[in-house]
Amino acid sequence: MSAGIDRSGQVVLITGGTSGLGKVTAERFLTEGADVVVCARKDPDERAIPTAAGRAATYLPCDVRDPEIIDGLVTQIVERYGRLDIAVNNAGGAPPGKVADVSPRFLSAVVTLNLVAPMYVAQRANAQMQQQDTGGVIVNIASVSGMRPNAGAAPYAAAKAGLINLTASLAVEFAPKVRVVAVTAGALATAELLAQYGDTGFVESVAETVPLGRIGTPEDVVGAISFLTSPDAAFITGSNVVVHGGGDEPPAA
Repeated sequence: MSAGIDRSGQVVLITGGTSGLGKVTAERFLTEGADVVVCARKDPDERAIPTAAGRAATYLPCDVRDPEIIDGLVTQIVERYGRLDIAVNNAGGAPPGKVADVSPRFLSAVVTLNLVAPMYVAQRANAQMQQQDTGGVIVNIASVSGMRPNAGAAPYAAAKAGLINLTASLAVEFAPKVRVVAVTAGALATAELLAQYGDTGFVESVAETVPLGRIGTPEDVVGAISFLTSPDAAFITGSNVVVHGGGDEPPAA
């Protein structure tokens, strides 16, 4: 078990859990002994299904923007495992685009994926967790974009800012049985980011602004997620843990 945490008997849902931070998070929970369910909108290659410690996550298709599909997803999890202990709202993201240039449809899609969809997942997960003696934990993955101006991606930044506020609000509403926490990540060296920016100097330019001298990795963030969902964090709710190496300058518009 990782870091002395034994999650045997616990069931974890990770949205967007077949790549990037979501996949690494799933691998961490598998290592700690949990049963892990990952979902994504598109069926992944078999190699994208998280595996660790000789165990594999269960993949279920799900478009988190559809509340009826989310309801069915949680129903399937409970029917298969009998419970849901942890839900990690990891799915999100958006291509860059200035508000002056993008369509209303683009604006709506970005806010739905990054704010409304996590609210749907939290709502349905809470309904199940409230029925359990041990309650549960909901983790919202936010971004430093939600804590500062981001002129090149204002809809995404605004949605992530809303997600941080949503975390604090739901923590009050869902207490005392269900804890709700946020983890705000800085730029992470995922395969997706490197594929998009690896040859442009973007990674190096951002790293130069980070006090710790580099951009983060998914592994840097997973430790915070593991801690916040562990018994050691039993009195932590409504909090936003920022994992960004000391901060980085916002990208130029």
